[in-house]
Amino acid sequence: MNNVKSYVCSEAERLDTFLAQEIGQTRSQVAQLIKQDCVYIDDKKVTRPGIKLKPEQTVRVEFPFAKKEPALKVDFDVEVLYEDDDILVINKPSGVTVHPAPSVKEATLVDWLKHKGIRLSTISGEERHGIVHRLDKGTSGTMVIAKNNEAHEFLSLQLQDKSMGRYYIAVVSPPIKDDITIVEKNIGRSASNRLKMACTPTGKYAKTMFKTLALSNDEHNQLVACKLFTGRTHQIRVHLESFNRHIIGDHIYAISPKEEKSERILLHAYMIYFIHPSTKEKLSFVAKLDDDMNSYIANKFNTEQINEVMDTDYIKHSFTTDN
Repeated sequence: MNNVKSYVCSEAERLDTFLAQEIGQTRSQVAQLIKQDCVYIDDKKVTRPGIKLKPEQTVRVEFPFAKKEPALKVDFDVEVLYEDDDILVINKPSGVTVHPAPSVKEATLVDWLKHKGIRLSTISGEERHGIVHRLDKGTSGTMVIAKNNEAHEFLSLQLQDKSMGRYYIAVVSPPIKDDITIVEKNIGRSASNRLKMACTPTGKYAKTMFKTLALSNDEHNQLVACKLFTGRTHQIRVHLESFNRHIIGDHIYAISPKEEKSERILLHAYMIYFIHPSTKEKLSFVAKLDDDMNSYIANKFNTEQINEVMDTDYIKHSFTTDN
């Protein structure tokens, strides 16, 4: 039997708007649930997301369980930082795509989760089940995954109210002059390159804060910490490009990609923090850098200084709540 939940509408509004708020998902994800015949108003099946609800109407959602379909061969493993009945916290490897898409031909993180037999939420549909937030293919680091729909809803709401967040580590070039740099620029799809996002007045609001940590020995590169106040696609990369900086190994947004060689983009979600869905305890987790990123930093930077600035308390205290 599917996981069934009911919601009572208190005022007249669009179904997709109402349901998106109730279950902490986007309107497009609500549309997917409607498309899968999972949504009912007063026991009548819904076919259109834009239908207008009346006060006191009951909306029932029958969240589908993930289908057991043959998965692609999984030839990678993922470090598990924490696991219980509600959540899984992992250190995603660089080079692994989070969820399946028509353009993705290799095994994804979702395939790995299925391969491990981990029970997951289904609130975002079959392709993205369990996935509350994502990382780009090349980006490594901390991710929290929901193992049931209640946990998924709770974590999604934290993304919206900013009680969940991550601190990233990146190697950028050229160095950023100011110790702290805040970028507040809207982000939307690039008009000239469909693979890229860009700062555009018509885009969605985005805010990123950068904190300089260490200069490379030749002073060409810099280790920085980044904090996202919003979660737009490619946000760190786009905001860096907006003031002529790029991450080493980033060949989409790089100013001069031939200048520095790296097997992967040197961007890592170093720390994640959130409130546990069941215990309501404040949790935080740190994901170690992989060998490629560690080797690059060890070759280019002063190791003693790096150990000092990579201290989690140092990074957290660098980003004050006033910013």
